[in-house]
Amino acid sequence: MTSSQRIASAPPDAEPPLISLAGLTRRFGDRLAVDDVSFSVGRGEVVGLVGPNGAGKTTAMRMVAGFLPPSAGRAAIAGIDVVERPVAAQARLGYLPEGAPAWGEMTPEGLLRFVAAAHGLTGAARRRRLDGAVALTGLDAVRRQRIDTLSKGYRRRVALAAALVHDPPALILDEPTDGLDPAQRQLVRRTIRGLADDKAVIVSTHALDEVTAVCDRVVVLAAGRLVADDRPEVLAARVGGGSLEAAFLALTGAGGPAPGRRHRSGA
Repeated sequence: MTSSQRIASAPPDAEPPLISLAGLTRRFGDRLAVDDVSFSVGRGEVVGLVGPNGAGKTTAMRMVAGFLPPSAGRAAIAGIDVVERPVAAQARLGYLPEGAPAWGEMTPEGLLRFVAAAHGLTGAARRRRLDGAVALTGLDAVRRQRIDTLSKGYRRRVALAAALVHDPPALILDEPTDGLDPAQRQLVRRTIRGLADDKAVIVSTHALDEVTAVCDRVVVLAAGRLVADDRPEVLAARVGGGSLEAAFLALTGAGGPAPGRRHRSGA
């Protein structure tokens, strides 16, 4: 069953997905980077997006976040088309891109104040959201320290806090635990699980243990195509003989044959 079929068969009073991709495609010249990808993420779901390098994960996320126009297809945040109404869609999205982009001369608190203001937050509401983002990401001890003096792990957490500060209903997190030590990684994973209570979250990662730790579903891309969409334990059992890593290798053709047919939930 495809994502579009699942959406179509939902009860009429069901909440629409907070993140949706429908036939999303992107070409760079003759190269097809993302090929007709469709899936959706509802409130309360954490979906892991995995695939080998060059599979199209970052390109897909940049299209959903409104930073790269699709060649074909549609992406929407909370039902708002990201091409037709980019500002409204991005106001409802928290996006953590690859790396840890931030202004090094600013402090975490200064950066978060700036980002919150850019989202229209002022006064007590801005202070409440800022303090909440600092607490969620464990930044209180360094909130007034220059960002360029922080470790890679702390800089990553500052960027995560910036994605959270306006309390968006949808989150796209590209390698959220990259550069973190084990204790920091556990903190961020707990944060993601806690956020999922009332948000839709996509986590792109190369760490399959992160998928099993925080994700309800896993979407696998290979050569720009969606080749699987299912619960991690189901995918591991049906395709990998109980191992998610074996399933990943079988589906993506990493180190072996090219990927075969798509595996969807209920297939």
